[in-house]
Amino acid sequence: MNIFSYLQSGLSAIIPFVILLGILIFVHELGHFLVARWCGVRVEVFSLGFGKKLLKYKKGDTTYALSLIPLGGYVKMFGEQPGDNISEEDKKHSFTHKNVWQRIAVVIAGPLMNFFFAVLIFFAVALIGEDAKTPVVGDVAQNTPAYAAGFRSGDKIVSINETQVNTWEDLQRALSLKENHNLHIDVVVQREGSEETTKIATDAKAEPNPNVLSSYEYVASVDGLTPYSAGTTIGVLQGSPLAALGVQTGDSITSINGQKVAYWRQLEDTLAKQNSKEALTLEVLGMREGDKEAKPITVTLAPTESIKTYSMASLGFESSELYLSKVMDNSPAKAAGLHAMDRLVSINNVTLKKWEDVINNIKSFDGKNPVAVTVLRDGQNLNLNITPKMTTQMLPTGTEEKRYTIGIAPIANIAAPELMVVRSENLGQAFVRGVEKTWDVSVMTVMSFVRLFQAKISPKNIGGVISIGQAASETFKIGLTQFLQMMAIISVNLFILNLLPIPVLDGGHLVFYAIEVVKGAPLSMRKMELAQQVGLALLMSLMIFALFNDFTRILGL
Repeated sequence: MNIFSYLQSGLSAIIPFVILLGILIFVHELGHFLVARWCGVRVEVFSLGFGKKLLKYKKGDTTYALSLIPLGGYVKMFGEQPGDNISEEDKKHSFTHKNVWQRIAVVIAGPLMNFFFAVLIFFAVALIGEDAKTPVVGDVAQNTPAYAAGFRSGDKIVSINETQVNTWEDLQRALSLKENHNLHIDVVVQREGSEETTKIATDAKAEPNPNVLSSYEYVASVDGLTPYSAGTTIGVLQGSPLAALGVQTGDSITSINGQKVAYWRQLEDTLAKQNSKEALTLEVLGMREGDKEAKPITVTLAPTESIKTYSMASLGFESSELYLSKVMDNSPAKAAGLHAMDRLVSINNVTLKKWEDVINNIKSFDGKNPVAVTVLRDGQNLNLNITPKMTTQMLPTGTEEKRYTIGIAPIANIAAPELMVVRSENLGQAFVRGVEKTWDVSVMTVMSFVRLFQAKISPKNIGGVISIGQAASETFKIGLTQFLQMMAIISVNLFILNLLPIPVLDGGHLVFYAIEVVKGAPLSMRKMELAQQVGLALLMSLMIFALFNDFTRILGL
C-alpha cells in the first residue's frame, strides 16, 4: 500500500468520526446554551472543540467558535466561577447568581439533549427502516431437546403463547425472565419451504441470561434452538473433481445449477437432485491472489463415468470448520509447525467432527503431557506434539475466561442470519419505537457499569476515542441506518456518562447543587476545588485506561 492509499484510508476513517462526534458535541452543548439563555445567563463562548480557535464569529454577547481539538466542546457562561468579581448590575446575567434550580436546569440540559437526540435518531431510523433478524430457527441437531419438542431447521416462528413474533428480538423478549422459573411455551411455526404451520408445546428451562447487559436475570431456553446455521464454506480435498476445477478451501458455494443455496443443510439434497449425466455448474464466492475481497467464480463440471451421483463425497469437499485460517505468531501451534490451511484430523487419537471438539480437547489439557495433534496437509497425515499454554480469552458476553489454547483459528462456516427490514407504519409508532430503543440502550449502558462493579464483565471492554472512531468508520461503510444507530448509542452513552457523580462532569455539578438544596447554602470554594481536582484525576485516569485498552486491542496484546 503506497503513502496515498494510507492517507486515503486514514481520511476515510477520520471523517465519519468527526461527523459523529461533532454532531453529538454540538447537541450536548446546545442544550446548555439554550437553557442558559432561557434563564437569562449571558453566554460568552459557544465552542465546538478545545484549544486554539480556528474559526470564530461573534453575534451579540456570544462568540461562536470552531476549535482545533475535536474531542469535546464547551459553553462559557458569564459569572460561572463563584469567585468572579461581578457588579450588581451584571448579577442578573451571572450563572452563579441564578437560583439553584436554574443552575440545575442549565447543567442537566446537556445530558438530556443527548437523550432526546437519541430518541429523535431512533425515531428517524424507525421510519427509514432498520435491519432485524428474522424469527427463523437455524440448524436443529437431532439429539437436542429442541428437535424432540418438534422444532426443525429453518422453521419460522409465527407466535409464542399467542403473541405474534415478527423478529428474533421479539422471541428473545418473550423468553426473558425476571425470576428463576421454567416457562411453558406454545409455539406456532411455519415449515421451511412451505405454508404449513405446526403447533409445538414444550417447557423452556430457566437459565442465567448470557446477555450480562440485560436487566432480565434469566432467559427461558430450549436447548438446541438457535438462529445460527452452518454456511456453505467448503474444504476441498486434494485430487478431487472440485480441486481440478480450481475451487479452493475457503470458497463458499452460492448456487448449484442456478439454484441458490445459503445453508450447509441444503447442499446434499440439492446435489442429489441433479442429473449426473448432465454438466454441473457451481457459483462460488472466493478470493484469489491479489483480491482484496471475495468475488463470484463460475465453474462447470462435465459429466464423467466416475461420478454416478452428485454428492459432497463424489465432488470431494466437506465443511471448512476443521481447516485452519490462521496460526498465530509466537504460539504453541506455530512452534510445533502447524500451517494455515492444515486440516485438523484428531487430537489425542480422538477423531474431530466439529470445531467445538477442538476447543474441548485442548481445554482439557492436563498441564503435563503434550497434546498429540494429527493434521492433513498436501494429502498426507502429519503427527505433531503441541503443549498448550494458559491464555485469557474475551467471550462474546464481555467476560474473560482463562483456558488452554494453542493459537489457531478456523475457517468459519457460519451463515449470516437472515435479515428483514422493519419499518414503522406511522409517526406515532415510530416515536414509540424511538423511545423504547433509547430506553433499552440506556438500561444496557447502566447495566454495563453495574456489571463492571460486579466483575461480571471485564474492564478491558472499556474503549476510548479510537474505539468510537473505528465504530463510526465501520458503520459509515455499512450504511446510513447503521451509522445513525451507532450515533444514537453513543449519544445515550454520553447522556449516562455525563450524569455520573464525578466532579468536572455535569453529574458532579448536580451533586454540588443537590447538597446546596439540602443545606440551604452552597459548598465552600475550597471543598469544590478539591472535589474538582479529584474528579479531574479520575477522569484523566479513565481516559488513559480506555486509550490503553484501544491500543492493546489494535496491537493484539
